[in-house]
Amino acid sequence: MPIAIFLGVALPLFAFMEIADEVGEGEARWFDESILLALRTADPADPIGPRWVETSVMDITTLGGFAVLALVTFMATGYLLVLKRWSDALTLLFATIGGTLISEGLKVGFNRPRPDLVAHVVETTSMSFPSGHAMLSAVTYLTLGALIARTQEKRWLRGYVLGGAILVTLLIGLTRVYLGVHWPTDVLAGWCLGAAWALLCWVAATWFANRISGMTSGQSRSSLAE
Repeated sequence: MPIAIFLGVALPLFAFMEIADEVGEGEARWFDESILLALRTADPADPIGPRWVETSVMDITTLGGFAVLALVTFMATGYLLVLKRWSDALTLLFATIGGTLISEGLKVGFNRPRPDLVAHVVETTSMSFPSGHAMLSAVTYLTLGALIARTQEKRWLRGYVLGGAILVTLLIGLTRVYLGVHWPTDVLAGWCLGAAWALLCWVAATWFANRISGMTSGQSRSSLAE
């Protein structure tokens, strides 16, 4: 398990650093431009597919918007506090707030412009790398998925919850490329960093909860002995 956790954090971080090192250059640039153009008709302002696909994509992409993620986080945190699951509530807040600060800091640091190869279907104002939608949706939904899955006894239920969280995260990232507001490498980098941060927060929270539980059990045994 420790090795799996280490790899789960290290591999996405390594992938992020590789993408960041090549962003906008050589094969990475060719990769970005090829995919963006493949998602357009002869008109760079017209995404492929019928109108209902474009409308559906615009609906899905809002699931990764700041307002929606903030609302989901607020409601979930309130629910956890009502249940007196203090450590889970703190984990969710720390993961989402920390992820937001990391994302915004990296955007300022890399200062990569939004794609100018195709028209943007939706309006954007921030920098492009890494994708905030991809990273923060990974942080929020994967953290929530892990917290919910931990309460399920059946393995298939845990798999279903985590699978749903991963699916939503992937769909949100893909919509950003389809809408022309992010280079594909922006989204890949956001996914990698978001997944690594979510896993790191979950591991830290689990370790802390186990440590508190162990201390409580030790105090109980000492009281009984006395």
